[in-house]
Amino acid sequence: MIRLVRRPMPSRGWALATPLLAVLLTMIAGGLLFAALGKDPLVAIRTIFWDPIMGKNAFYYRSQLPVKAAPLVLIATGLALGFRAGIWNIGAEGQYIVGALCGAAVGLGFYPAEGWYIFPLMVIAGALGGFLWAMIPALLRVTFGTSEILVSLMLVYVAENLLASMALGAMKNPDGFGFPGSRNLSQYPAAANLEIWPGTGIHWGVIAALIAVICAYVVLARHLLGFQIKVTGLAPRAARFAGVDPKRLIVICLGVSGALAGLAGMFEVSGPSGIVSIDFNVGYGFTAIIVAFLGRLHPVGILLAALLMALTYIGGGIAEGQLGLPSAAILAFQGMLLFFLLALDVLTNFSIRLGSGQTRGGV
Repeated sequence: MIRLVRRPMPSRGWALATPLLAVLLTMIAGGLLFAALGKDPLVAIRTIFWDPIMGKNAFYYRSQLPVKAAPLVLIATGLALGFRAGIWNIGAEGQYIVGALCGAAVGLGFYPAEGWYIFPLMVIAGALGGFLWAMIPALLRVTFGTSEILVSLMLVYVAENLLASMALGAMKNPDGFGFPGSRNLSQYPAAANLEIWPGTGIHWGVIAALIAVICAYVVLARHLLGFQIKVTGLAPRAARFAGVDPKRLIVICLGVSGALAGLAGMFEVSGPSGIVSIDFNVGYGFTAIIVAFLGRLHPVGILLAALLMALTYIGGGIAEGQLGLPSAAILAFQGMLLFFLLALDVLTNFSIRLGSGQTRGGV
């Protein structure tokens, strides 16, 4: 008989080992998936994980890693603060979209004017847009006790319809010959999020992501707010006795995560993406949930996990082009990572006992 017995304290060893084991199991399961699709699993895994770093054109692909990782770092860092406190913002994708729309609206509103102030205003608008969108589930939670999980998730679909409406209506390029989508912001110098150092792939979104990691680390390690977040997540009743206001914490955590998601959207629409289009959102808000848990809700871990996930995006694109793998297979591959991580996380809080006795062999 196999039983799960709760550990007196979470196992630090398993907490560190489970992300690595989850990646290994994902490779094995992904290889089986690719084999079922008629592809050589070893070639597919090598194409996804090795070729972007050491293969042909590796220099270009390596420069794209921070570009792909930056929005994931920004979103996941904000989500991790709430997740640590038991506040579940599942709608970062919607906040990402609204932040992009608000930032793009400012840039397009100034077109074709030139001025140093335009891009900073776009940054502020993007953060504010994501913040206000996150305030909807936050205020409903603290006022009426509604679930922030359901409200934030449902708002993603509202944001997607708003995106389609803007791409086909108010933000549609008047010189675009009737095609949906806005003007290309990356070709409008005053509103473009261009590379800071040409050839490196580093733009202002990457810098913002690194700043977010540093600030989150300082808050969690040195600031009273970080202490309140951790205590609330571990022992909500003890946190209330310590004077933590749960409603205030909900507003702060959802507000910060929304603002960071909005920033990610703004930097993406003004840089790598360039335009407001119907298919602008590519699921960064949902992928960031995987990144947050893979990084153990720790800022440095999130940075490393985002680079790994960015590698799967880039390698997956190469595999689609060279091996003919369907894009759905790459998405399933990424989803497996979260599945195995959550499954193995059981071992962090529980030990496996064999037999019916209390003292027989355990793992």
